[in-house]
Amino acid sequence: MSDGEVFHEKQRLELCAIHALNNVLQERVFTKETADDICKRLAPQCVVNPHRSVLGTGNYDVNVIMAALQSRDLAAVWWDKRRTVQSLCVSKVQGFILNVPSRVSLGIVSLPLRRRHWLAVRQVNGQYYNLDSKLKSPVCIGGEAELRTFLSEQLSQDVAEMLLVVQREVEEDGSWLNPDSPNK
Repeated sequence: MSDGEVFHEKQRLELCAIHALNNVLQERVFTKETADDICKRLAPQCVVNPHRSVLGTGNYDVNVIMAALQSRDLAAVWWDKRRTVQSLCVSKVQGFILNVPSRVSLGIVSLPLRRRHWLAVRQVNGQYYNLDSKLKSPVCIGGEAELRTFLSEQLSQDVAEMLLVVQREVEEDGSWLNPDSPNK
C-alpha cells in the first residue's frame, strides 16, 4: 500500500469481522485461520464453537474481535449508546468497529432478512473513511464533525453497537472520553 492509499478489504463469505479488523488496522493482519485459532482458544472444549458459524464460513462474534485486538496490544471499548458521541475524545481512538443490521442478498436479489454485520471506520490522511467491506471502495466521511454525525446516525439504529479501538493505556485511563463529559 502506498502513501495516501486507503487499505480496504472487500466482503468474502461471512468474514466481515476479519475485514473490519484488517480495515481498522489498515493492513492484512488477520485471516480466517487466525480467527478460527482464536475461536479454539476461546472455547477449547466445544465441538460446536459458539464464537463462529457452525458452517465454518466465519460470522465471528465480538469475543473474537476483542481477542484479536488484544493480540496487537490494542483494546476494544464497548460504547455506551446512552452517551452522546460528542463526549468521545476522537483523537484518542485509533478506529471504530460497528455492528449494524445489514440486508441479506443472494447475488443481485435482496432478501427480506436482516443480519448483523461488522464494519470499520478510521482516519487516514486526516479524513475519516467508512471501510465497510460490502462497499466497492472506501467512502470518505470527512472530518471530525462529519464523523460524529455518521456515528450518531449509525447508532440511532436500535440494534447497532460500536467498539472503540484504542491503545491499552487509553482504555485503562479512560482518556477516550472527554474529561468534561458527564458520567465519566
